[in-house]
Amino acid sequence: MSEFDIDQTKFLKDVNYPVDLRKLNLMDLRGLADEVREYLIDTISKIGGHLGASLGVCELTLALHYVFNTPEDKIIWDVGHQGYIHKILTGRKEALKRIRQKDGISGFLKRSESEYDVFGAGHATTSISAALGIATARDFLKKKYKVIAVIGDGSMTGGMAYEAMNNIGLLKKDIIVVLNDNKMSIAPNVWSLQNYFNELMTNDTYNKFRSKVWELTDVLDKKTSDRLRKVAARIEGGVKGVVTPGMLFEALGFRYFGPVNGHNVVNLVKMFEELNKMSGPLLLHIITDKGKGPSYAVEHPQKIHALNPFDKLTGIELKKSEIPTYTKVFGQALVELAKKDEKIVAVNAAMPDGTGLNYMQKEIPERYFDVGIAEQHAVTFCSGLATEGFTPVAAIYSTFLQRAFDQIIHDAALQKLPVVFVLDRGGLVGSDGATHHGVFDLTYMRLIPGMVLMAPKDERELRNMLYTATQYKRGPIAIRYPRGNVEGVELGEFESIEIGKSEVVRDGKDMAILAIGNMVNYSMKAAEILEKENMDVHVVNARFVKPLDREMLFEVFGKFEKVLTVEDNTIIGGFGSAVSEFASQHGFKNDILIHGIPDRFIDHAKPEELHQQLRIDAQGISEVALEFMNRKVHHA
Repeated sequence: MSEFDIDQTKFLKDVNYPVDLRKLNLMDLRGLADEVREYLIDTISKIGGHLGASLGVCELTLALHYVFNTPEDKIIWDVGHQGYIHKILTGRKEALKRIRQKDGISGFLKRSESEYDVFGAGHATTSISAALGIATARDFLKKKYKVIAVIGDGSMTGGMAYEAMNNIGLLKKDIIVVLNDNKMSIAPNVWSLQNYFNELMTNDTYNKFRSKVWELTDVLDKKTSDRLRKVAARIEGGVKGVVTPGMLFEALGFRYFGPVNGHNVVNLVKMFEELNKMSGPLLLHIITDKGKGPSYAVEHPQKIHALNPFDKLTGIELKKSEIPTYTKVFGQALVELAKKDEKIVAVNAAMPDGTGLNYMQKEIPERYFDVGIAEQHAVTFCSGLATEGFTPVAAIYSTFLQRAFDQIIHDAALQKLPVVFVLDRGGLVGSDGATHHGVFDLTYMRLIPGMVLMAPKDERELRNMLYTATQYKRGPIAIRYPRGNVEGVELGEFESIEIGKSEVVRDGKDMAILAIGNMVNYSMKAAEILEKENMDVHVVNARFVKPLDREMLFEVFGKFEKVLTVEDNTIIGGFGSAVSEFASQHGFKNDILIHGIPDRFIDHAKPEELHQQLRIDAQGISEVALEFMNRKVHHA
């Protein structure tokens, strides 16, 4: 596969917007699909990004923009990593070369980026609900545009999709839902209906019935043909209820069509042209392959969901770090503990590799559960396990666990159930941007009564925190750690950590820095920088956001006039807020500065770029500390 040159393409060079696409002949779309797919692979191979889902929706995306009058007609995408080809066709062809890079376009759908991005999509299972809101507004305004929701890549495992469909069926709104069934979310689907779909695809009864009847009626006179087709349509309805999932969707109030081949762009166009003439709730079920195109993508769709730069001929990543990640250390540590304790059970929401539970999945599969993209269910499922004496470990990305906030409070904490929450991707995750930064977890977990919340400074502490958490039986307990490589310290044997106990990692006399998680190592380096400014800084690894180490805080506030807290969480309600609240409650008048993520959504860039930008890297912390040291205290 040689260097891709858009200027040498037959179709893609002239397609910048959907209006250009609609100038092509229908049969030209096949050639355009090949060119778009090749351009996508060539581009993402150089910079990394989400690949598999977008490869799978190539023909679907072309067909949608070819038939519907976008942006007047509204296409709402679920899980935005299906949207790369949508971006190519909507004025961002060149911009794709900077996708997910600093100052480049987002890897997800983003309203501020394009009028074609109707609804932002970073988390899954939102498209149908958003489509209903948009369609309802359309009807209030007495407008006539079409609203199309594209849901897929596993999003139908989330209950919100069915809540929305039930509401649409009740309201009978004019909406088209496209179910992109690729048998995957990020990992292989755990959707029970998927088994039904798979059985269908091995059974030709339904499709043969339709095609044979229509072939027969084509040779009959019109009167006989019409009568026979009416009878066939009634029979077809019965067949759909038996051999397709149409019965389920039609019970929800949708008129069901499919399943159809999602890679036949010509047939998709014809199907959408027919659906465009209809009204009411319509659902088109298409079958696609995640990673459609290169053999390595089709054979390993889970691995090519999201990639670093890779060899486009083989799919092999060009630079693979030999340093373990926090995710890997956690996953392997959990297996070690689970082999010693048969009551430990692991639960995740469609992300075994991303959370490190692939090790548990492989070695102790009977105690590993993937519930699909259903975080609310995951938490309550774990709570049920905990009532019967098990130790459920729910490993979920920080940003995704937000979706289960009520269940954490109501089902786990209120009942004092010992559910272990492991929050991967705490802090700034980088190129996935605002929808995926885990910068609210210290805040939303801290405010829950009875919650124990901790964050490790390195991989050894992570293992010991996990061990401590699995031994803790007085209520829910959470560990939060960052994305990326570990510090490189020796792991050692498992050791229990006293709940609520911090550690002093550097003695000093001029100022105290209280840091949490991966900000501890930055703070230590900042202290070394400040030595050159003749500042002797005291650094504490807080370890716990809740409960705080009261003994340490009494000592720090009694010794240091200036106390700087550092975290990669929002400064509102997080670790620094907890320290400030403690000072207020106990009458301390020390000068406290809370340093962390400001009160705004942070865009995408590499984590180290964001740390530098927000001054939470070593250099930034040292500068903030120096400015703070020189700041005058204002008394009322």
